[in-house]
Amino acid sequence: MQLQFDVLFLIGTAAFTISGYLVGATKRFDVLGVVILALLTAIGGGMIRDVLVDRVPRIFIDAGPLYTIFATLLVAWAIKLHQRNRGLLYKIFIVADSIGLVAFSIAGAQIGLDVGLNLFGVAFLAFVTAVGGGLVRDMMVNDVPFILHEDFYGTVAILVAALLYVAAHSGWRGPWVEWTLFTIGLGLRLVAHLRDFRLPRVGH
Repeated sequence: MQLQFDVLFLIGTAAFTISGYLVGATKRFDVLGVVILALLTAIGGGMIRDVLVDRVPRIFIDAGPLYTIFATLLVAWAIKLHQRNRGLLYKIFIVADSIGLVAFSIAGAQIGLDVGLNLFGVAFLAFVTAVGGGLVRDMMVNDVPFILHEDFYGTVAILVAALLYVAAHSGWRGPWVEWTLFTIGLGLRLVAHLRDFRLPRVGH
């Protein structure tokens, strides 16, 4: 189970690194600015989550995430990802951000299960882990956070966490459960974005 968690965690870290990198490049930040934005996007949600469950943030005791972040940045820079046309960059951003969202939702929910939280606690940890980094990223560049205008963003994190909670308490555990939920969550997020699914608006 620990290996499974590590794989999902590193996938989410790499994906959110790409999303932070693309936002920084689009805003024409210098190299340090892009690195800072990518770093905070990748680790922001996890740090908030770890503080909530009284754990030392993983980034402070495990160099794995840092290696992943800087390796991802080097690859993105080497292939000059930021020089692609804007339409393609936006599509890459959406896919990378969606992968990070779902992977971190599952990673956060798994930690909630490991420490014995109830359904609300598991869903809350998943939500914070999934959206925390993106929230920091968007606020730093003075954009409206995704969570406030993409309806099926935070909703996906909550749904994935709830499904993992139900599965775990039904005796369904193992890599196949998490990869199935990852596939479902990613598919739902991408379809929701393409179809512009929205939750009911208050007052309409």
